[in-house]
Amino acid sequence: MAKFLALSLIISNLLIGLVSGDWNILNQRWGKGVDANLKNYCESWRINVELNNIRGFSVVPQECVEHVKKYMTSSQYKSDSMRAVEEIRLYLSGYCTFKGDGKDSWIFDIDETLLSTIPYYKKHGFGGEKLNSTSLEAWMKQSKAPALDHTLELFHEIKNKGINIFLISSRKETLRSSTVDNLVNVGYHGWTRLTMRGFDDELLEVRKYQSKVRQQLVDEGYRIWGIVGDQWSSFEGLPMAKRTFKLPNSIYHIA
Repeated sequence: MAKFLALSLIISNLLIGLVSGDWNILNQRWGKGVDANLKNYCESWRINVELNNIRGFSVVPQECVEHVKKYMTSSQYKSDSMRAVEEIRLYLSGYCTFKGDGKDSWIFDIDETLLSTIPYYKKHGFGGEKLNSTSLEAWMKQSKAPALDHTLELFHEIKNKGINIFLISSRKETLRSSTVDNLVNVGYHGWTRLTMRGFDDELLEVRKYQSKVRQQLVDEGYRIWGIVGDQWSSFEGLPMAKRTFKLPNSIYHIA
């Protein structure tokens, strides 16, 4: 009985940790082998974030910050992103039957999809600190976010096919000018429409805001062939695109 209770407590602590960004595996008394298992734990945590099993975390667990940092600045992150882009190219070439009537469309998110905020997070805890929206928006106003090269190429490939590109961002409308400047400065141009969150939209969950904008596009007669984003909230809700493609991001979660 005592062994059963001890095992139950360990499992309970683990489950609590999966939903709390402040949970620290090093505080759990697992005995020897914790250091050896830490890398495996952090990689499992990261993978389950990507799978949308772990949601709503406000910070990356402190013991995993360095692990997430190494991944997001590694060749593996670039390789994972490029593989996703290759799958998009296969879909575009083999499964899309565009009608060419001006209603074929594609949706891109912006942050961690077209532009990278990694330079900001390098100086602000790499996900280990709770987000300071004022600080992040001040950085965005500088229009210095670099392009993600793999999606920059993809963006122009899709545009050159005559497909309407719609940018739907969870950034506030007050950041429109600096966002447009940033996009143009790093090589993006020719999109059909950029939608950002107005005052009324700020009261909505991001997934509901994204769904609302997609419904507006469908009501205008557009066919949404695909969506590329780094957050599951970019895809959730109705109407759905014909295909969705998730890019990796283990730093933050937007619901």
